[in-house]
Amino acid sequence: MIQCPDFTIRSVPLGAYQTNCYTIQGGDHLWIIDAGYQPEPLLKLIRESGLSPEAIILTHAHSDHIAGIPDILREYPNTPIWIHENEQRWLHDPQLNLSAFLGQPISVPGPDRLIAEGETLSLGDSTWNVLHTPGHSPGSLTFVSNQYPVALVGDALFAGSIGRTDFPNSSFETLADSIRTKLYTLPDDVAVLPGHGPTTTIGKERATNPFVQP
Repeated sequence: MIQCPDFTIRSVPLGAYQTNCYTIQGGDHLWIIDAGYQPEPLLKLIRESGLSPEAIILTHAHSDHIAGIPDILREYPNTPIWIHENEQRWLHDPQLNLSAFLGQPISVPGPDRLIAEGETLSLGDSTWNVLHTPGHSPGSLTFVSNQYPVALVGDALFAGSIGRTDFPNSSFETLADSIRTKLYTLPDDVAVLPGHGPTTTIGKERATNPFVQP
């Protein structure tokens, strides 16, 4: 958990892929960041907040980040889904979201809003800058707090690793450029909250990540 005066971030790893999914609560406002397989632990976090989510915001649309959306919508109908325009079709297409390759095709509703680099999203008293960080997927997004050193990076950057680039529509060169020109330009103390694995910092990854160096 990350607790700041303006917001609290809680996370749970979901499903066989241990996808880190998050809630961000700012006052009486709540976002969900990604919704993976077997989402009951995520639903428990939402229920414990006592709030209805204002949006499901997707870092990207691979199946392990969207599979829990139907369960959330059953409990919280009409929750809007936000995503980058490059992956809006992926929500409905099991080939693009890779669920077809797992033998369990997934198609979910939405999107209700397309978000792009340069936007500022508001949650209660907190604001978040949107960065487009493609490479792992063409519509991958990062959300950076304006008030505190925190960034939710999806599958762009991990502790000691990076997102896979051997998938269809992935590119190592594009991901490396996103990391160098957008993530590594953030301050050293920014906490990196990834889509898988433990939290790290920008400074640590810039200095030691073996896959992408500045």
